[in-house]
Amino acid sequence: MEVHFFATLRQITGQKTVEFDLPEGATTRELVDAIVHRFPPIRRELLDEDGELWPYVHIFINGRDAPFLKEGLDTVLTTDDTVNIFPPVAGG
Repeated sequence: MEVHFFATLRQITGQKTVEFDLPEGATTRELVDAIVHRFPPIRRELLDEDGELWPYVHIFINGRDAPFLKEGLDTVLTTDDTVNIFPPVAGG
């Protein structure tokens, strides 16, 4: 599956797009875990101290915003999905 990183996530990974090979039926949580495993410094941008997604991280699957609550991490993915991940944006 193709994962696109935006903003600070691109700076951390050094890449705009990364391909991940997950088994059919993998969840968004498994994808996030694979991303963190591959790019350890990205953890602090995506997950809080309890390992939950930060409230303002947005994950879009095939152009549709996945819920960023706990239930959103249980979303089942397919190998053909395109995933876009946007980190929290500093505002003022």
